[in-house]
Amino acid sequence: MGEQGFHLHVCQKISDIGQADWDRCLGETLSERKHVPFLSYAFLSSLEDSGCASEETGWMPHHLALRDESGETFACMPLYLKSHSQGEYVFDYAWADAFERTGGHYYPKLQSSIPFTPVNAPKCLIRNTIDRQSALAAFASGIRQLCERYHLSSAHLTFLPQAEKSLLDDQGFLMRQDRQFHWINEDYEHFDEFLASLSSRKRKNIKKERKTAQSHGLSFATKRGSDISQSDWDAFFAFYMETGSRKWGRPYLTRPFFSMLAERMGDDLLLFLALEGDRPVAGALNFIGGDTLYGRYWGALDHYPCLHFELCYHQAIDWAIEHNLACVEAGAQGEHKIARGYVPQTTWSCHWISHPAFRDVIADYLKDERNHAQAELDFLTDMTPFKKG
Repeated sequence: MGEQGFHLHVCQKISDIGQADWDRCLGETLSERKHVPFLSYAFLSSLEDSGCASEETGWMPHHLALRDESGETFACMPLYLKSHSQGEYVFDYAWADAFERTGGHYYPKLQSSIPFTPVNAPKCLIRNTIDRQSALAAFASGIRQLCERYHLSSAHLTFLPQAEKSLLDDQGFLMRQDRQFHWINEDYEHFDEFLASLSSRKRKNIKKERKTAQSHGLSFATKRGSDISQSDWDAFFAFYMETGSRKWGRPYLTRPFFSMLAERMGDDLLLFLALEGDRPVAGALNFIGGDTLYGRYWGALDHYPCLHFELCYHQAIDWAIEHNLACVEAGAQGEHKIARGYVPQTTWSCHWISHPAFRDVIADYLKDERNHAQAELDFLTDMTPFKKG
């Protein structure tokens, strides 16, 4: 597979691309202010090295690398061969069911995303020395060829920025619209100034939540990077497993994964803990990007009213204000975030459906879905808790 003197290579582990080449492509795609830690070689290699992203878990790496004749890498893309649709947050179970009821095999499929992480980020990491549109066209062509060569039903690129979504639209991929809820920093000096921007009722509700969370006799600790000890990681993993088992049945991530993150990502990691005496009882793990705090994993050993809101939302906002971050992204779904000052934001994904008739059906479905998604976004925007006018 080639494009203008470049050749596209499929790499079944990220180490086949290498940290220097991967992070060079990432660094020339994103400014330091827009750095997304989940796209780093450190994060993605930790998923692979810990066994979280592997053939056994249904996330078999098939990363793409665009190289010249000398073998130098000029662009790369995270890509996985999937045997299911778990851990993606853009749901296509109904598509799979419909395709298989007509006699087709929906799995395996291709998936370009950050495993288990619904973060908005580029999927085409392209150096400044080549044309971005041509490189993305090469990736799109390569994905279509892989689907044809291996008789795959589809390929899915999720949580894309607007620019990539538009370029893939030009390449014949189908567009899907959804929404998340992000907190936006309007140059607040402190948390109380943020509260002052809310309507009286919402402001009182947040104060009541914070008071309730602090009424359980717990203390709170904030730890970053090397300040997070192995005993903290042990405790956090216990929280993650307890809560994850209730939500998903089988949590995705393993204990070695978190140790690898601690070793490889350092100050990108921020942990909010709740303690009963000296014993941690709940925690929320965040990742620090260029101008964004990403709230990702949470868990608790017991139910404490309003503690989830305190650790996952209120403390994240407080920390972002203190450190002059522009945004807090707190993961997928969750209309309850609106009442805590998080506002709806459009998200996009792009889909290649190999079977022409099935592609036409999906295209019609997505057209209707986009209309509903936009109407819902408009409705939810009207529900934001900020003072009107």
